[in-house]
Amino acid sequence: MMKKLIFTESINHISQNIIEWDHLYSIRINKIVHVEKIRHFFSIISRMGDGPLWGLVGVSLPLLFGSEGWNAFWQMSLFAVISVSAYKIIKHFTSRPRPYISHNEVKLGCPALDKWSFPSGHTLHATGFTIMLCYFFPYMGALFIPFAILVAASRVILGLHYVSDVVMGAALGLIISGNILYLAS
Repeated sequence: MMKKLIFTESINHISQNIIEWDHLYSIRINKIVHVEKIRHFFSIISRMGDGPLWGLVGVSLPLLFGSEGWNAFWQMSLFAVISVSAYKIIKHFTSRPRPYISHNEVKLGCPALDKWSFPSGHTLHATGFTIMLCYFFPYMGALFIPFAILVAASRVILGLHYVSDVVMGAALGLIISGNILYLAS
């Protein structure tokens, strides 16, 4: 019984340290949003990651690449359905308030789509779609990998997400897209 109590206390201490680190670095990263040009740049990046860009890219693939484009389109469409569903379910059950709601020192850099932060849907989609595009068309990585990184960074910089939200969004994007590509091959 005593070992179980010590283990539980250790886990609680470790998780508290992780949460404190997450909040501290998310707040520090957000400080650069006070620079107008940085806020404007990352607001544009964030808006581009909202979804219409991914839809436009997906729809253009069959036109540009024929049957390989169609294959990519259908797998990316499946990714979109699964990832949006997973994202909404997780957000509903975690209901973690966004940093700008929970911390007065966090400045909101652009409007939020909702009030919950965990996980970052923008990062989930940027990661997953980028992985899929790079799988089918590796040379597209030169454009989409930096863009996905900027989308992830924008979410913390703009005060919309904690670092852990972005990390989990990227992990979910990797897991979901990786499984779709694996099962389709």
